[in-house]
Amino acid sequence: MRRSYLQFLFSLFKLPFLPTFTDVQYKVKHKFDTKNEITFIGLAAYDKFELNKDANKNVTDPEQLELNNYILGNLPTNNQWNYTTGAIYKHFGNKNTVSIALSRNVLNNESTRYLDNDESDETKLLLNYNSRETENKLRLENTRTSGTFKINMGVNIETAKYSVEGFDNKTTPVGPVKINFDSGFDLFKYGIFASVSKPIFKNRLLLSAGIRTDANTYSSDMSNPIDQLSPRVSAAFSLTEKWSLNFNTGRYYQLPAYTILGYGDQTGPLVNKKNNLKYISSDHLVGGIQFNPDNSTKITVESFYKKYNNYPFSINDSISLANLGSDFGVVGNEAVNSSSKGKAYGLEFLIQRRSYTGIYGILAYTYVRSKFTNYTGNYFPSAWDNQNILTLTAGKKMGKNWDIGVKWRYVGGRPYTKYDVAASSLKSNWDVSGTGILDYNNLNSQRLPAFHQLDLRIDKTYFFDKWSVNLYIDIQNLYNFKQRI
Repeated sequence: MRRSYLQFLFSLFKLPFLPTFTDVQYKVKHKFDTKNEITFIGLAAYDKFELNKDANKNVTDPEQLELNNYILGNLPTNNQWNYTTGAIYKHFGNKNTVSIALSRNVLNNESTRYLDNDESDETKLLLNYNSRETENKLRLENTRTSGTFKINMGVNIETAKYSVEGFDNKTTPVGPVKINFDSGFDLFKYGIFASVSKPIFKNRLLLSAGIRTDANTYSSDMSNPIDQLSPRVSAAFSLTEKWSLNFNTGRYYQLPAYTILGYGDQTGPLVNKKNNLKYISSDHLVGGIQFNPDNSTKITVESFYKKYNNYPFSINDSISLANLGSDFGVVGNEAVNSSSKGKAYGLEFLIQRRSYTGIYGILAYTYVRSKFTNYTGNYFPSAWDNQNILTLTAGKKMGKNWDIGVKWRYVGGRPYTKYDVAASSLKSNWDVSGTGILDYNNLNSQRLPAFHQLDLRIDKTYFFDKWSVNLYIDIQNLYNFKQRI
């Protein structure tokens, strides 16, 4: 069980928000005999996100005061709790392994925001959001070997329940509009999958092929398993002892978020069901090469291309939800359809080094482009189009149980959308949003500067007869980089 202390640090540093994170986890494994075992697993968390209304007390820096007031004016307070618990039973036969997994998970979200953060006056309540997702899952899987063939097949069934209620104020070029929502649904989902793999050419080439399908009872657009049929193929070829190639391609389907499936307004429940919402589809194509110059070093280069179809598209704002990012809002609680398309492509380079002298490190570089269509059908950079991402992690195990490690990362600036000055200037809009209104006619036409940061951590471990103590100091952003627009 863990509980964070960030709320005390943030309060000490006069930051305008106070997060508190609490989580619990457990795992119990029991072997009945050499052929049968069961594992119980549980995870739970309770997170609170409060505003620090005393953030400006004794603060004299005008820039800090302005920033605190801005954040306090637009951030909601959040309470979120969730848990997952379940059990996995495995039977090990002579040529096969059977596993049965049964689980349940629940996610509860609550979010509120008041004008001027005045919680004593209910007439100033601007946002009141409450939602809950509940899933019960059963998965049966059998993995069998027959000669050099490895065959895997199984089925999963799931019941889901979602409910949402409350209201929000949505800003528009002519002023805010209050949107009430109170809806939910019960859902039955199932999936069927199978795959087969076989090594050939004296185990130098490993071929794999598989197929999967998913369906559910949400609507007729999602009930036919043939519509979600997704084949996959992969190959791994060892050129020499040090060089190898890999390739895989396939189609994948993903159910839109429950916030999208369960949205309902004054016109009736499940608005997006009437909008013929579909599964999101993605076609993947990946190929790469790996070089192992010695037993402690691995170098890989891999390219990828992904094509998205049926991505959720906001009807009111005429943009793909992929261009909204995450921020602190509720993404998807609005009317959408499945008309957006997208693509992502790039190159990944990785060097991993382990040393018997105690030195270790990983250098990873990714060049990525991510674009989605708007109402004109043209592709625009998505919220995840950072272009260049570089991470260096290295460390040294020293004598007397000392360990020092560093991490440096460089992230290219992500795109963002300029504010609509006229709409943002309306006091009625500002009162309900606390921030500017985006101009979607200039979608992601701007880009933030690149971000980089150096972190340092030093560990010292003390070992005793039956227990040990680990002490560490962790300094983030060692050279105090500040990103400016």
